[in-house]
Amino acid sequence: MSRVCDLTGKRAMVGNHVSFSNKKNKRKFSVNLTKKRFYIPEEDKWVTLKVSTSALKNINKKGISAVIKEARENGFLTK
Repeated sequence: MSRVCDLTGKRAMVGNHVSFSNKKNKRKFSVNLTKKRFYIPEEDKWVTLKVSTSALKNINKKGISAVIKEARENGFLTK
């Protein structure tokens, strides 16, 4: 399974590791993902999502229902 945030669509980025001698080697910037269970009171069920920590901050700020609604509008969540 790919390492992609279910709510924001964040995925790994590719960049360069630059040494002191300015030699460039390809590297990957991974996403900080956690697997988390959320209770959705409108649907009266538990949902397990793989979310980034920035998405967790948005959930704490706006609430799980609003964030899931935005994710469905943006096409990241199809459930």
